[in-house]
Amino acid sequence: MNIIFAGSPYPSAKILDYLTKNSLNKVQAVLTKPDAAKKRGKKVFESIVSEKAKSLNLYVYKPVELNNPEFKEKVMKLDVDILIVSAYGKILPNWLLELPKIMPINIHYSLLPKYRGASPIQSSLINGDNYTGVSFMKMNEKLDEGDILESFKIKIENDHNKNSLEEDLSNLAISKIDKVLKKVYSSNFSLKKQNNNLASYCSKIKKADSLLDFNNTSESILNKYKAYYEWPGVSFVHKKNIIKIAKMHISDHLSDASPGEIIKFDKSGIYIKTYNSVIVITHLQFPNKSVISSNDAFNAYKDFFAS
Repeated sequence: MNIIFAGSPYPSAKILDYLTKNSLNKVQAVLTKPDAAKKRGKKVFESIVSEKAKSLNLYVYKPVELNNPEFKEKVMKLDVDILIVSAYGKILPNWLLELPKIMPINIHYSLLPKYRGASPIQSSLINGDNYTGVSFMKMNEKLDEGDILESFKIKIENDHNKNSLEEDLSNLAISKIDKVLKKVYSSNFSLKKQNNNLASYCSKIKKADSLLDFNNTSESILNKYKAYYEWPGVSFVHKKNIIKIAKMHISDHLSDASPGEIIKFDKSGIYIKTYNSVIVITHLQFPNKSVISSNDAFNAYKDFFAS
């Protein structure tokens, strides 16, 4: 079957790589986000999907505007059975959704209609969900509201963070994609409408979201740490310095101190009171510095963290 693939981050590159290994698939072209500079005046970086597509000798398009006439003219000439979208990062116009002869399919990392939007993995971790999953959806012009082809559930383990859960979800998607595409290509599928009354939404995460509020419970703080593990991380302000937490856990230490108060600091960690208990920071990072252990922090910043 002739496929156009649209995606940008690492999990999408894994799916693209898998699709090309099936001799029944012919990836006609790849859409990904435009190249961008990580810092002002610095080197321009391309998406991981772009790198993967080039290594596979595939045609790559990186349109700034999807309605660009030149881009549209080129893509409209392609013979496309199925469009597969996985974390592309742009809302697709109707002409692109209508291009495939069979169907446009989105791979979304939640059990839709839960967590429609840009950050479903982070949202499932922040909310302390026990389960999440992968939804294969027939796309329409609305955000993640298309009919469901298949959904597959996965348990969220205690040690899952954003990176590891994303890895497991992408592996789950890869393990099921042949089954889904075979059904679609042979017209042996059924569609299930989403219940909009059960829908929830998640927005794009901002750097400012990283700041912690110690008036929250230790459990909710740990969930946020897991969700924002890759980016933007979690941080707190101490003596006008924004300090990033690289590793932490919940302690059974008892304290009647106020939330946000540092109740203990030794080589084992920085103990901070929350709404209901205490968290322990074992690795941290000062602005423009490398991550250090609490042991090193105790030797170098003992006075800084003193009351």
